[in-house]
Amino acid sequence: MPVLGLSFIIQIALIVHVLKTGRPYYWTFIIFIPGVGPLVYFIVELLPELMDSQQGRNAVRGIKKTLDPTGDLRQKQKQHKISGSVDATRHLAAEFLEAEQYEEAIKHYENALTGIYSDDPDLLLGLATAQFSCKQYDEARQTLDQLIEKNPDYRSSEGHLIYARSMEACGDPNKAREEYTAVVAYYAGAEARLRFGSFLETQGDNDAALSEYQEIMAAADLALRHYLNAQKNWINDAKTGVKRLTE
Repeated sequence: MPVLGLSFIIQIALIVHVLKTGRPYYWTFIIFIPGVGPLVYFIVELLPELMDSQQGRNAVRGIKKTLDPTGDLRQKQKQHKISGSVDATRHLAAEFLEAEQYEEAIKHYENALTGIYSDDPDLLLGLATAQFSCKQYDEARQTLDQLIEKNPDYRSSEGHLIYARSMEACGDPNKAREEYTAVVAYYAGAEARLRFGSFLETQGDNDAALSEYQEIMAAADLALRHYLNAQKNWINDAKTGVKRLTE
């Protein structure tokens, strides 16, 4: 009975999807074919739609990661072993970074930063990210200084945020405040502003910190659901910050 009940719920959910999205009504009859119908609808109608969107691709990749957490890493290691090219090294380093194997990521990024690629901005950003994640804050700052010097027109809000955080971690509050102020002006999402607020708290500037947290809350009040879902943790931290500073 539980399996039959679940199957019926899935069929109803898919029929609701058919009606809400305006798909042909014949799908309602196909979906009610036991077992096969829902699977056919998913393959023909839903899967292409998922694969055609970034959100869908991310979801499919997440499923693959859950089923085989090291699959992509093994594939990149094989490709690197076969070719040994800078491009293969770059992809392997990025996979190690995603797998939170930061020391391996650092090693491979450094190996890739050679010859005409010695000042490649994407490689330097990857290296700085791995260094920061490995708590090598001064090294991350130096790497980003090289990136900025050699690629003055390169822009990365994530890299800029790591630069601000590196300045904070290296004990340079004035420079950190300058960089945080700059990055929150264009960073897409609440993380930069939340981290700026936390930094301001550590500096004893509670009024300025409260203002940053309240900015996050004000933006959340006007945001669409997908933004709220994506920024949920930062918004919750901002709520906690407002409560902490107003009680």
